[in-house]
Order: sequence, then structure tokens, then C-alpha cells
Amino acid sequence: MKKLFLNLIIYGFLILIMLELLVRVFHLGKDTPTRYVDQYNVEKWMPNQNGFAVTGNRRQNFSEYNINQSGYNSYREFNPTYDKKEIALVGDSFIEGFHQNYYNSIGKKIENLLEDVEVYEYGYAGYDMADQLHLVHAYKDQFDKIDHVIFGIKFSNDLTRGEYSVLSERLALESPLNKALKKSKLLVYAKSIGLLDPPKLFIAKLKNTFFNSQNRKGSKKSPSNITNTEQEYLNNFKQLVATYGYDNQRFILLLNSKETSNIFLKYLDQNGFKYIDFYKRFQASPRPKNLIYDRHWNNYGRTLIAREIVSHLRTH
Repeated sequence: MKKLFLNLIIYGFLILIMLELLVRVFHLGKDTPTRYVDQYNVEKWMPNQNGFAVTGNRRQNFSEYNINQSGYNSYREFNPTYDKKEIALVGDSFIEGFHQNYYNSIGKKIENLLEDVEVYEYGYAGYDMADQLHLVHAYKDQFDKIDHVIFGIKFSNDLTRGEYSVLSERLALESPLNKALKKSKLLVYAKSIGLLDPPKLFIAKLKNTFFNSQNRKGSKKSPSNITNTEQEYLNNFKQLVATYGYDNQRFILLLNSKETSNIFLKYLDQNGFKYIDFYKRFQASPRPKNLIYDRHWNNYGRTLIAREIVSHLRTH
């Protein structure tokens, strides 16, 4: 019995080693870069990292990323001057572009359509409007030299707060425990395909049960107040603009009008805010514009975005 138990441990360990090697050889696990907060309280990627981003349990999407010296996924370094023409793309994972090889990004597509223009991509997964405006304010000397700054915005989730702070839930991804777990590509892969979800849900359920039992005595929830979410998001936008300022001549919003509140669009029109609406261009094409497994733009969708940006800049 003792020998059987010992053999199970040995063979189990060897199987884990073999699976770890297989995941590494075939690049099945995500190779996400390390996050950090810089001296200006801006959250970004640690500079000078490279690797491969993987989506799906059978590597449905596999693309190379390159984090430059500024801490963003890009094919070039950011060196704006008053003598050159530059465009900055600021936004979340859609601008960040981990779902596309970094050398075939939206910025690169724009450069292929315009002459003598450099495009800087300040994309970071999770950035909302507060993150974006804080970034531009923190690096004002740099952004003042850029001719056009385009902010990617989705009304439903980018205006949920009216002031900036570093979100602890994002930084929790870089806790010492998570950093240690990321050393094993097998664990990273198991987590990405959901194998670790059942034990996590079980632990969370136990915590909730214990917490509720401690607070159940005589506690009654008061009915929640019904708030006008669209108005709240609009107010958050107004507060952010008032806090950080907004250059209506150089700053442009990139949005899908189909997914944007009419109240917000009306406010933009009435107050001179420029925006690029890519809804019609997307709607006019029958081809898929998104990846089927996580809804980020695919290569064709990114090409359409680049064309819409170029068309707007040429027109205006």
C-alpha cells in the first residue's frame, strides 16, 4: 500500500511536468506582461516586455505583443515633437491590441494610409475615461506635442466614475501569490479555460455563507434607489472634463453610436465635442468584425476602424 501511494505521487508529479512542458512548447497558456503604477500614478505595463497573447482553449487567437519603453503595446517608441505629425490612440484592450500582432495594429494600419504620420497607441486593458484623461494630464508635456488625441470610449462601461484612482482589483492581479502562480504555464492555462472556476466558486460560496450568517440577525435591506444611469454617466463625463480639461480642437472620441446614449450624443453635439462614429462603416459590411470567442475586433474590424479614423481626419 505504501509503495502504491509512493508510485502515485511520483507518476502524478511526472505527468504534471509533462503537461507543463506541452503547454509551454505549444504556447497554450497566456503570457501576459506585468503591470505596475508609475511615478505619476498611472497604471500601465512594465516597460520592455514581449511575448505572446493567447485566447481560447485551443489557441484560437495567438498574437505577439511588444511593450515599449513607455509601457504600452506598440511597434514604435513614443517620441512626439512639434516638428512632426502625430496621432495618439488612447483606450482599453481594443486599442491595446493584444488580439493582433503588434506590428499589424490599428496604429500601423493608419500609418499605411497616411503619409508622414506617427501613431502612438496608449492602450491598456481596463482603461476607462478616468484612466485615459488622467494619463493625458499626467503626461501633459508629451501629449501637448501630439496633433490629434483619439479616446476610445464605450458609454456603458467607461463612464461609471467621475474621478480617478488606481483600481485595486486590477493591481490585485499582480499580487505576490498571482505572480508566483504565473510561473506555471499549466496553471495559467487551466485558469484560462475555466478548470479552476469550480473550486473558486466553492470557496466564494463558503465565504458568502459565513458572512451572511454573521449579518443575518434582524437585518433588512432597504429598497434601492432607482437612479438614472445615463444621466449619471453624463455627469461623470462632465466632472472628468472639468477636472482634467479637454481640448476640443485636438481631442476626439471614438465610439459606436448604436451603443451610445442619445443623451450623451446630444450633449457632445451641443458642446462642440468631436467624435468618430464607426457604426455605419461596421453596419455596411456583412463580414464579421469581431472575434467569435471574446468579441474584440478581428483584423478586418481593426482595418475598418483605421479607415474610419483616417476618413475623419482627412475630412476635418
